[in-house]
Amino acid sequence: MQQYLSETINLLGVKFFKRGKVREIYDLEDKLLIISTDRISCFDVILPDTVPDKGRILTEMSIFWFQFIKDIITTHFITAAVSEYPEQLQAFKKSLQGRSMLVKKTEPIPIECIVRGYLSGSAWQEYKKSQSICGIHLPTGLKESDKLPEVIFTPSTKADSGHDLNITQEYVKNNFGNELANELKEKSIAIYQKAAEYALDKGIIIADTKFEFGKINNEIILIDEVLTPDSSRFWPRKEYIPGNPQPSFDKQFVRDYLQTSGWSKNSPAPKLPEEIIVKTMHKYQQALVKIVQ
Repeated sequence: MQQYLSETINLLGVKFFKRGKVREIYDLEDKLLIISTDRISCFDVILPDTVPDKGRILTEMSIFWFQFIKDIITTHFITAAVSEYPEQLQAFKKSLQGRSMLVKKTEPIPIECIVRGYLSGSAWQEYKKSQSICGIHLPTGLKESDKLPEVIFTPSTKADSGHDLNITQEYVKNNFGNELANELKEKSIAIYQKAAEYALDKGIIIADTKFEFGKINNEIILIDEVLTPDSSRFWPRKEYIPGNPQPSFDKQFVRDYLQTSGWSKNSPAPKLPEEIIVKTMHKYQQALVKIVQ
């Protein structure tokens, strides 16, 4: 299988800014160029294999959602048309086409803004132990994958390396102030609710998702990617049966494989079988088709 953009993307003469788990970011003074590679990470560790065309899918889906929720919040998105990029980037058009975005440069807020509509993943594990998630008490008797009585906001730290840590809304208030904490929660829930309603009509349950925000001229805006299979749990509506894990259109499929592999969830991660890579690619493609097309 041919694999794409697993290593550093070197744009000679362009100022490199930062390498994320999936993205390469270049500094264009008041703007950033974000390139989505085909790398995949699970449990905050980059896997040694890539998922072909994953970067293009993430980019196209994020662009769709940025437009869809622009009535709720300003986003960092400027354009994905390479012809509109600065002159210094035109020589790299082939590498950038379809998998890059020009965005506003912001001061990132170091919080993962996680919104949950259903009980799954780490939230399910925490609920079984304490009947609460990030300090939010939940009713007794909930089953895995149950729809929650109401949408909840469960933030975590944003770690440059290693694992993110769950925190409470009270922690956010104490460390970032009431006003910012409340706005992050309100905007996150509003974006999730609008997107979840749309996706449900398209046959997808968005079980949970995470957002990132930044500040520019004292305005909080949405940054990074948004509502992709990398940052969300997408379940097929027709196959939804609470009480068990759900089939999905996201990288939960890879997580499930890794959970059975004996891996300790610390770097380095094991290689993925070809079958897992192909199935993951198809799941990402299905999510794109259902939501965008």
